Amino acid sequence: MPLHFELVTPARHVRSDDVHMVVVPGTDGEFGVLEGHAPFMSTIKDGAVQIYKTANASPESIEVRGGFAEVGDNGLTILAEHVES
Repeated sequence: MPLHFELVTPARHVRSDDVHMVVVPGTDGEFGVLEGHAPFMSTIKDGAVQIYKTANASPESIEVRGGFAEVGDNGLTILAEHVES
């Protein structure tokens, strides 16, 4: 079953997609999120969010600056202060 992933900024909705895994640059270190991950919330630092569409895919990277990540029943939501185009 895929992980539902949302990436938003205060200005716009950047991405909404079903993916295999997302690696997030947390302030206490990077963490990976798969479907079924335990709920939690973390601040994120400047860095690359790595998105794996499938288990064997190469990651797509999106640069973010600050924000929060929340894992819940609806998947992973990242509210980034800024996303590099």
